[in-house]
Amino acid sequence: MDKIKGGYIEGIVSIIVNVVLSAFKFWVGVITGSLALIADGWHTLSDSVSSIVLIIAMKLMSKKADKEHPFGHGRWEQIAALFIAFILAIIGYDFIKEAVARFKSREMVHYGTAAIVVMIFSVIAKEGLTQYAFYIARKTGNESVKADAWHHRSDAMASLIVVLGMLFAQQFWWIDSVLAAVVALFLFYATFEIVKETVVKMLGEEPSSDLVEKISSHVKETYPGNLQLHHFHLHDYVTQKELTLHIRLDEDMSIKEGHQIASEIEAYIMKEFCIMTTTHVEPLDLGGEE
Repeated sequence: MDKIKGGYIEGIVSIIVNVVLSAFKFWVGVITGSLALIADGWHTLSDSVSSIVLIIAMKLMSKKADKEHPFGHGRWEQIAALFIAFILAIIGYDFIKEAVARFKSREMVHYGTAAIVVMIFSVIAKEGLTQYAFYIARKTGNESVKADAWHHRSDAMASLIVVLGMLFAQQFWWIDSVLAAVVALFLFYATFEIVKETVVKMLGEEPSSDLVEKISSHVKETYPGNLQLHHFHLHDYVTQKELTLHIRLDEDMSIKEGHQIASEIEAYIMKEFCIMTTTHVEPLDLGGEE
């Protein structure tokens, strides 16, 4: 399963599940007169917004490289992840604000049996959707699907807060406010992790030591003699990756021979790792200079 197909599937499943869950919450909220359930229904429905954003991002990602975007449109995935992180931050802020307001007013919530059943079902369904989204993200490496999984987790935690409030509201009037604040902190942490991981990839990163070791070992085995590789840099455009590296060759080697070695190394990296490579050739007598 590739990134785009995985994103489409997760987004569509998410929309269906969230619409069904929000309908149940609205229904129970109306028959019980619970504003909390109706509000939670709107929260669940808002998850569909992030899923719609995800599907739009997958559509944009699928466009082929063109003159204006020679590296493709893969970074729409990272833009979508940042947008979803922004939504998570807003939800976290709303939780904090609501928690403070309820604590000040010493508000106590009353729920019925139907509400408890619906909310427990919601927690299970949303956590199931979270695990499914994380599975798709691991399978495809899709960062926006991973961000959407955190959004599902936020709704599962919100529903869990309501369930706990239902069970213990009569004994502890403040529990709903305290748990809401805890979940808000969890959401802010999730937002931080998504933004950090996305920004690092957008700014560029060093290739893994494992990748460098595999390339270096192959080159040493294929071209015995005085040959050095260094200055590896990886640029991740999601739908394609670009690697740049420097290679030091014997200064007596002809330009044609150096070009051939560089081209063979680039072909090996493309074949084994599907990474487009640009190689800068240098003479060995440069020593430790970069």
